Amino acid sequence: MIRRFTQVDVFTATPLLGNPLAVVHDAQGLSDPQMQAFARWTNLSETSFLLPPTDPAADYRVRIFTPGGELPFAGHPTLGSCHAWLEADGVPRAADEVVQQCGLGLVRVRVRVPREGTRCAFAAPPLQVGEVEEDVLAAVLKALDVPRCKVRAAQWLDNGPKWLGLLLDDAATVLAIEPDQAMLKGLAKVGVVGPHPAGAECQFEVRAFAPSIGVPEDPVTGSLNAGLAQWLIGHGAAPALYVAAQGARLGRAGRVHVAFEAGTLWVGGSSVSCIRGEVAL
Repeated sequence: MIRRFTQVDVFTATPLLGNPLAVVHDAQGLSDPQMQAFARWTNLSETSFLLPPTDPAADYRVRIFTPGGELPFAGHPTLGSCHAWLEADGVPRAADEVVQQCGLGLVRVRVRVPREGTRCAFAAPPLQVGEVEEDVLAAVLKALDVPRCKVRAAQWLDNGPKWLGLLLDDAATVLAIEPDQAMLKGLAKVGVVGPHPAGAECQFEVRAFAPSIGVPEDPVTGSLNAGLAQWLIGHGAAPALYVAAQGARLGRAGRVHVAFEAGTLWVGGSSVSCIRGEVAL
């Protein structure tokens, strides 16, 4: 069956500098193995499949697959799927907000200027946090080759995907990491963040390592940035409004815009369609 297809670059307004997402429209009739096989074939960090909603409050439903399995929620597929759905003439119930149904439930996506590639933002889902076991932390730091003295704080962050979050001394330490992917694969999905010097374009540098799901390093990661923001803002380690950079070591220039407003954390970025066509599935 021929289905519409869009490949979207997320967290950038400039093609090829963000995190690509494969989007299959009208995915009704595809089996779980077919979706998983296509996600492996694209070899992107995530591939999403758009479906009619089963919840009457939602505008559309999405299923999100990595090369290694399905996720209940992920940030860059949320923004990229919303962009592709709007571009394909999706009409939301509300003029400035889309409601997405995913494995985690309903996610609100704030839309400022639909269909023009401008910035959209999702309302971060609830975050569960936990203390990191010392033996796990020691093993992860060994895999990252990061000395313990460079770590300001560590926390488990779970908002669908589960990340081990590490706050490091500075952005330079984050950018210098050369992980042992084979060692890291059996430990955890790890997100690291460090502050840039005052006056820099971005307040934080972020990197995400997830070899356990077939993604050695993710270019730009919405779910991780949401978890990091909830954690850091909640502990006074980040302002309520900031921009994070991610993807530099992969030749990208992702920009994640974070805003904590009236009790809701919004995580956003620009999206641009790079490929439009059809796929035979």
